[in-house]
Amino acid sequence: MRIGIDLGGTKIEAIALADNGDILIRQRVPTPAGDYGGTLNAISALVESLECQLSQVGTVGVASPGAISHKTGLMKNSNSTVLNGRPLAEDLARVLRRPVRLENDANCFALSEASDGAAQNDRVVFGVILGTGVGAGVVVDKNLIAGCNHIAGEWGHNPLPWPHPEEWPGPSCYCGKTGCIETFLSGGGLSREYLKVTGRAMAAIDVALAAADGEASALECLSRYQERLARSLAGLINVLDPDAIVLGGGLSNIAGLYLGLREKIKEYVFSDSLDTMLYRAEHGDSSGVRGAAWLWPANRDKPTKPDTCPRPF
Repeated sequence: MRIGIDLGGTKIEAIALADNGDILIRQRVPTPAGDYGGTLNAISALVESLECQLSQVGTVGVASPGAISHKTGLMKNSNSTVLNGRPLAEDLARVLRRPVRLENDANCFALSEASDGAAQNDRVVFGVILGTGVGAGVVVDKNLIAGCNHIAGEWGHNPLPWPHPEEWPGPSCYCGKTGCIETFLSGGGLSREYLKVTGRAMAAIDVALAAADGEASALECLSRYQERLARSLAGLINVLDPDAIVLGGGLSNIAGLYLGLREKIKEYVFSDSLDTMLYRAEHGDSSGVRGAAWLWPANRDKPTKPDTCPRPF
């Protein structure tokens, strides 16, 4: 049995998968805001609850914002700032009393979709999250490629390719640079574009709904978003040339985003054809937690019942 944990800013989700990827059970609890110790305890309680209910002990993988620094062994680049500078993997291994594998949430998303999701039949997969931020992960032959600096797939912190004059130098990014892909393709980027065009503030999801209803300004903003996405994906294809790209995150659910997207990407790809497959995530919001579980190979040991069973949530 594999257990996956998705450590989000507002909720912690746990899932138990059978060897074939079937969901055995899932639970979620609120994330203790700004409380590192409380977060460790919440994860421990979730794991114990799942194992008690299933009378099995599983491996544990964790999807977390940010990554572990190879230099210090501590968390870095997490927008859940309470995690930064903490030995999260080491502390989780201590409270769970077993080895723990921890990866960036975008990496886990990519691994999930490459393992048994939309791109399960493809060799080289680039999994993209379009949401509050813009992250991605690289999977080759169902093996996650984290990179020697643990930043493989961080395309969101590269400059927007082939910028138009009005896009230069671009918005400031929290990473300290300007004009990052993330500043244009995140939900905040779409909202900023709508504010620029109309003078009215609107959340990204509402811009998408307005576009679906035919509002001219919203359609204009969505068209500009799609064209920027096409340039960004084309730049990635020119470097990695993956078999498949999988789009996930809240903005990937905008149906109109896919209409004509391949044709726009092809305009910028350094090739006379575009054979890269483009998918919407099969597992949706569950891909992060499923990918965390897939960080471990199948556990085929004889199941044993935990010594202590807490009351289920």
